[in-house]
Amino acid sequence: MSIRGSLYTLFRESAADYPDQSFLAVPGRLASEWDITPEITYRETLRRIDELAEVYAGKGFAEGDRVALAFESRPHYFFHYLALNSLGACAVPLNTDLTAVEIAYQLAHSDCAAAVTLPTVAPLVREAIALTGRAIALTVDNPGDLPPLRRTTDPRTYDDPLERPAAVLYTSGTTGNPKGCVLSNLYVQESGRYYADLDGDVAVSPGAERMLNPLPLYHMNSMVTTAGAAIHNGACLVLPGRFSAGNWWNDVVDTRATRFNYLGIMIPALLSLPETDTEKEHSVRFAFGAGVDPSAHRRFEQRFGISLMEVWGMTETGRFLIVDREPRHIDTRACGRALPGLEAKIVDNRGRDLPDGETGELVVRHTAAQPRSGFFSGYLKDPDATEKAWEGGWFHSGDLCTRSPDGMFYFVDRSKNIVRRSGENISSAEVEAVLSASPLVAQVAVLAVPDAMRDEEVLACVVLDPHISADRATAGSLAAHARSQLAYYKVPGWIYFVEELPTTGTQKIQKHRIFPDGFSADLPGLFDLRATKKRGSTSESAGIQARSSTTN
Repeated sequence: MSIRGSLYTLFRESAADYPDQSFLAVPGRLASEWDITPEITYRETLRRIDELAEVYAGKGFAEGDRVALAFESRPHYFFHYLALNSLGACAVPLNTDLTAVEIAYQLAHSDCAAAVTLPTVAPLVREAIALTGRAIALTVDNPGDLPPLRRTTDPRTYDDPLERPAAVLYTSGTTGNPKGCVLSNLYVQESGRYYADLDGDVAVSPGAERMLNPLPLYHMNSMVTTAGAAIHNGACLVLPGRFSAGNWWNDVVDTRATRFNYLGIMIPALLSLPETDTEKEHSVRFAFGAGVDPSAHRRFEQRFGISLMEVWGMTETGRFLIVDREPRHIDTRACGRALPGLEAKIVDNRGRDLPDGETGELVVRHTAAQPRSGFFSGYLKDPDATEKAWEGGWFHSGDLCTRSPDGMFYFVDRSKNIVRRSGENISSAEVEAVLSASPLVAQVAVLAVPDAMRDEEVLACVVLDPHISADRATAGSLAAHARSQLAYYKVPGWIYFVEELPTTGTQKIQKHRIFPDGFSADLPGLFDLRATKKRGSTSESAGIQARSSTTN
């Protein structure tokens, strides 16, 4: 199916071609918990979208307006997202694992006119709105309750409808506050088509696939790429909520999934489960994901009979590298080959091409003639960062990789100041800023350390005020301070008290010198706080009500 003027238009055409095919599905256990039907057809989805669009239009929402959506990973998200898209408006999906302070930044930075939420997260979003000091209207799943939109300026219009923003997704940057990636209607369609156009064993069969994705809808993986591929080919998107190892195979069988997406953390969790008959009753042929440890890759495929196809991609790129054919090199960190529509190469720190086998930065583009086509439109309100990322006509990923003569790229490490924990990118600078504000801290450096279960964990190296004791109680106090302002997963899992941090002649901290002999868990002054990092813990500063999770 070709690109249309909007994602909504594309969906409407698919609804005409596949009216009685399921577009959205959830496991039976969640259908009961959420009080919804387990399967929703394209026809029914379109009806709900059009009803909501009429309500939004009646309230004055139109092209250029932005609305925050907080529906976690539930089908209702798509009803509102596509209704807004039909009007030319833009969705800003919220990560409700963030604190009110973090959500307030995104609401204010994106200039949201309204927020629409689930009942369970409305108190959190309401508190975030109060922190912005702005008149952002809030409603629980009913835009009819919103007041008429009052404009102070004319809404922005676009000569090319494909340039209209469909969504703004926030991704952790390296300099503190998250960056808002503006995703156009071209982006959200091209990303889905890129997936839908895969061929061979991983081809998406029109009207037949059931694509299960446990990743959150505030990430492009599920919201854009997988959902977009489903819409292009009349497939069903299965939303299993948060990943739950204990429910996984029952959900896979219950929803009749034919493929699923994964993060590296999921693989050892599933391998650790005792063998059951259910794990062999599935209809899954393969799975797409990133970060599987080579030592677990072959064991997973042999036990469950499912090929794991590694991919590399970013919110900014839309498209991805993929290991979709033999040889797959599953005993390595192979992360994919480029397909038509995405060019990739390895460069040194001056942007010069490196030969195969040498480690450098992975850079990507669409083509030489149209390098940015189908990529993100830019970082919201940050043109300098956008142009820096595109230096030399290639998008700079910040990932260190190598390339072999057969065109396979291999992931080596991240050059960015980022901690990659359980699929979440965490800005070291953001955590450092929060810890530096504590009166206990004289100096701090945050970095990533390896973690067997979660890929990487956040470690804070802290020089304390001279009058403070470097003990577990102090470590706990610093973690509590971080929890009051940061999402649970950003809080340091390790705190390491040191007398000084290595610096350059200009007093820049040299993080690579902190563990010259490698990280070790038995260092004096090191405290393991990983067990205290739990989703849904209460925010001490905001008094946010702990929210239940669908997983353990």
